[in-house]
Amino acid sequence: MKLQTILVAVDGSEGAQRAVVWAAHLARSTGAEVVVVHARGLLESMSHDAALRSFETDWCSPLDAANVHYRRVLRDGDPVTVILASAEEEDADVIVIGSRGLGAYPEQLLGSTSTQVAQRSTRPVTIVPSGVAR
Repeated sequence: MKLQTILVAVDGSEGAQRAVVWAAHLARSTGAEVVVVHARGLLESMSHDAALRSFETDWCSPLDAANVHYRRVLRDGDPVTVILASAEEEDADVIVIGSRGLGAYPEQLLGSTSTQVAQRSTRPVTIVPSGVAR
């Protein structure tokens, strides 16, 4: 299977940054395009302008550094719904998302968004663990 489109979800967290770095390496080795998706939820504390600035600069900087082709998608809505809908619309070959460690119990090692995306997706999902070096 040839990878053509990698969708990576970002939210400004460390886990999301690890996912972007991982997606950048994958894109560089396969020549795939990366679609970077950020979902602005109702409970997001960052202003729209601040999120947009961070999205356009900091959050995508590993993709610039890797010199891979990418596009940004910023949408309002529930992150799980936005990520899954964007993956369908973009015909993504894989979804890349970060995890977050919440404790010592295996059922708590993933954040709720990454868990729901993995459970509901009809496409392969790569969850980048916290131990992956940046």
